[in-house]
Amino acid sequence: MATDDPPSCNWLELPREIATTIFLKLGAEEILTTVQKVCTSWRSICKDPAMWRSIDMRTAGDPTDMDHDLEAMCRHAVDRSHGGCVDINVEYFGTNELLWYTTDRCNHIRRLRLVFCIDISDEGLSEAATKLPLLEVLELSYCSFSKEALETVGQCCPLLKSFKLNRQGYRYPHIECDDEAQAIAKNMHELRHLQLFANKMTNEGLKAILDGCPHLEYLDLRQCFNVNLGGNLGKRCTEQIKDLRRPCDPTDDYEFDAAIHDAESSDDDDDDDEESEFSFDNQYVYEFDDLDLSDDDNYPEFSDWDGFTIYGDGYD
Repeated sequence: MATDDPPSCNWLELPREIATTIFLKLGAEEILTTVQKVCTSWRSICKDPAMWRSIDMRTAGDPTDMDHDLEAMCRHAVDRSHGGCVDINVEYFGTNELLWYTTDRCNHIRRLRLVFCIDISDEGLSEAATKLPLLEVLELSYCSFSKEALETVGQCCPLLKSFKLNRQGYRYPHIECDDEAQAIAKNMHELRHLQLFANKMTNEGLKAILDGCPHLEYLDLRQCFNVNLGGNLGKRCTEQIKDLRRPCDPTDDYEFDAAIHDAESSDDDDDDDEESEFSFDNQYVYEFDDLDLSDDDNYPEFSDWDGFTIYGDGYD
């Protein structure tokens, strides 16, 4: 009997080029924990260094509920790139050690994105910046770095074209600070794209940026409530910046939570809140000294074993 049902597709028989294109749209976690375990041909694709030119470590769920050691997983992805990684995205679990490990092995990184990485210090970012001479795009969202660290970034990364420095928006108390704006203005002269969501800078900081970054085409000042774009400053921004987002512009297309808080806690309270919301319970220490990591197949499994989460390919 004839049937109108379409022929079934055997995904395992996809041409390598098509399978590679599909896998490249997935995150590193999904590739390492699921895709590469399907069959030997898919595993071969997943071990190709070209698959790891871009390493996206965003997670689908709450990182604190993960069964994997995300930092160890990211290190393995870096290893698989064989130094060819040019784009890396880390959210929540970034540390100084992970950042140094990455920049020691991959010195051609052009795009670095760190989001909610509260365990990366000024020292961690500054040392990493000295190894990123080709960096063109940098995002530091919901992290905390001093003006000195930003100055080091600007001085060590002369090709930087796009910079995002985003924070939680507060209306009160009224705090003004132009340190970050001054660091950007004095050290990031080649910027074309700048996002400073919820920054505490004033009109003076904005003027410094307009003077020091003459090539700016896009400037996002949403929730920068200390900036007043009336009069000559507003006119100058309109004339100099092709795409300007003003302090009170809509935030519908903003990637993160754009809720505005009425009061900012003390520094101690902030530290406690950040720890409880974004840090991990690092209750286990992972030891790999007994493994021969020169062989890619010797990484242990990404699964629970005797109560510990340990890391590896999981395909013998």
